Amino acid sequence: MPLFPRLTRFRWLALTGLLCTGVVLANYLHLDDRAWYWLKERNLPVAERDASIWLPTYHAVIQAKPLAGLENDEASDLAYNRVTGTLFTVTGKVPMLVEITRAGEVLRRIPLLGFANPEGVAILDNGDVAVVDERRRTLSVLTLDPQTRELNVADATEYDLGFADGGNKGFEGIAWDPQQKRMLLGKERDPTAIFSLPGDDPTALSQALQPLPGYGLGMRNLSALSVDPRTGHLLALSAQSNLLLELDKQGQPVSFISLMGGLNGLHNRIPRAEGVAMDEQGTLYMVSEPNLFYVFRKEAPGSAPLTLSELN
Repeated sequence: MPLFPRLTRFRWLALTGLLCTGVVLANYLHLDDRAWYWLKERNLPVAERDASIWLPTYHAVIQAKPLAGLENDEASDLAYNRVTGTLFTVTGKVPMLVEITRAGEVLRRIPLLGFANPEGVAILDNGDVAVVDERRRTLSVLTLDPQTRELNVADATEYDLGFADGGNKGFEGIAWDPQQKRMLLGKERDPTAIFSLPGDDPTALSQALQPLPGYGLGMRNLSALSVDPRTGHLLALSAQSNLLLELDKQGQPVSFISLMGGLNGLHNRIPRAEGVAMDEQGTLYMVSEPNLFYVFRKEAPGSAPLTLSELN
């Protein structure tokens, strides 16, 4: 048999192997999730960049810090309380609301009595707390103050979120939008979607959920939501896509940050990002399962390094 056909077959096999390797690598790195967002970023006018959060300029200053006492549980979601200047997350194995400092020190653990699988948490303007229970498919609003030692679902104002057949693919993301006076809720997947629950009084849960069709995320799942109190832009977090996305008030992508190691100051990939929050200064906070804490700060020319005392 002539040598040339053998070489041709070998080359085709080699090219096929390289192509398959490239597809697998692109899938692992989630490059398909990023290409469109990158193109959108490149074409954004400078004025719009300056008026946005602009995530590419953020750099990790605290990373993979264990949350003490949560080693045997899983932290889900994250919310900033402007009244206390602290952060709150929830745990699912043993339902708890956990208050932590902006440096990642655990302050208190508040049992959530009657909850099955709390996955989302938001803090309202008056400091009250809203909790999404994925298994019960409910949104519960409860009074929270510095003296609170436990929260009972029997004392909550509750809202049925529907999607009875959602299983473990229901609502995980929740955020209070103070500018537009509405609650935002994110369905994890099948399909990934964002809904609003409007109203000046979030305890009067009488209106129907309203889907936000313009918020096309293009992410593999939706783990958490947060609203920037300065710009009103929405932060959407995806653990499976290793991605944090900024959306404007019309739901259009503005910027993104990859959660892979070697990017934006991260030494290693964030294992499973489950919560995101932002304070009034624009400092970004994240939690990852099982109990890891991260802080990102926007880098600006001449900015001083962030110290732990600034976060406590």
